[in-house]
Amino acid sequence: MARSRLDIGLLFGTRIARLFGYGFVSVVLVLYLSTVGLGTGQIGILLTLTLLGDAVISLWLTTTADRMGRRRTLMIGAALMLGAGIAFVLTQNPLLLTLAAIVGVISPSGNEIGPFLSIEQASLSQLAPDKQRTHIFAWYNLAGSFSTAAGALCAGIIAQTLQNSGWTPIDSYRAVIVGYALIGALLLVAFLCLSPAVEPPRQQTEQPAKRVLGLYKSRSIVFKLSALFALDAFGGGFVVQSIVAFWFSVRFAANIETIGAIFFAANILAGVSALLAARIAARFGLINTMVFTHIPSNILLMLVPLMPTLPIAVFVMLVRFSISQMDVPTRQSYTMAVVAPDERSAASGVTGIARSLGAAAAPALSGALLASTLTFSAPFFIAGGIKIVYDLLLYRSFKSTKPPEELVAAP
Repeated sequence: MARSRLDIGLLFGTRIARLFGYGFVSVVLVLYLSTVGLGTGQIGILLTLTLLGDAVISLWLTTTADRMGRRRTLMIGAALMLGAGIAFVLTQNPLLLTLAAIVGVISPSGNEIGPFLSIEQASLSQLAPDKQRTHIFAWYNLAGSFSTAAGALCAGIIAQTLQNSGWTPIDSYRAVIVGYALIGALLLVAFLCLSPAVEPPRQQTEQPAKRVLGLYKSRSIVFKLSALFALDAFGGGFVVQSIVAFWFSVRFAANIETIGAIFFAANILAGVSALLAARIAARFGLINTMVFTHIPSNILLMLVPLMPTLPIAVFVMLVRFSISQMDVPTRQSYTMAVVAPDERSAASGVTGIARSLGAAAAPALSGALLASTLTFSAPFFIAGGIKIVYDLLLYRSFKSTKPPEELVAAP
């Protein structure tokens, strides 16, 4: 138990460091790419290829993690994160940047990317009691949101301070990316310190016949969830954090420090909403919590570009973030609850890859929309509409499929 607590603490620590890095780089990524000479259309394509490359690499790593070793797989992911940061620092060539984005691990959204989340979720589900699953996932997401917020704030302050000190914008953005690479190196060391307790029991690695992507009994429900999660992620891909940062910069002439502060507050509120989700779900159920908090948040998302001034737009966005992440720990907990215990790693990996693939196509479309003054704010409306459709389909498909803890509580 003591070793399990240490591993859980270490996994929380790697989550905190990693999400700090994602928030850190997401604020400057599109601004950096724009400064080195890429157009909005090119940037959108690069972000799409980034997410596609992540999906392919993550699919390979997560579906082989139990066989290859979870610790080893996490270390490979950290090495790819380090490599992407180094490549972005060393070159301004659009082709080389695109190649580094495809092969490496770099987050344009401030959210999870790479194989880490799926493997860490499976490990946490194994290390902690089942009754604490949703609460642990809620705290896990809270830690990540706070870290993303801190990373976004620090990136904005550092870049603005360097520019005020005489650094060029491109050099100030490059300094932030150097920090991202260093975080990748830190993760590499941290994953090396995990104990064998995070690895799956031997019997869970013995695959029965007819497994597909590591799934057998739960294949149908995982594929259905994956399709819905991909739709949700496709909508979210239109408004990844890097694109929203660019939108605020152009629409309201917000400077990088202001943008960093906006995303600091937004991610703090998102983290608190994730923590509250566990209590709400205990009373109203996981699916109800996912759907009936997500719909209002998406309506608020569509209202952001309709606001006439920066303070009002920021206020609406912050209200949106205060409820926007309640579906995250509930979604993760629901997925772990409705699949067989020996399929959790695969289920988390497949649904995670589905989200990556769903999100991958959207930035290229969003970049094209940003290139025209007529459609500059369209990504907000498209994202909100698609995500509301996802909510309605999810409720219709899974309102009768209860996780075990809700079946026990039912009269």
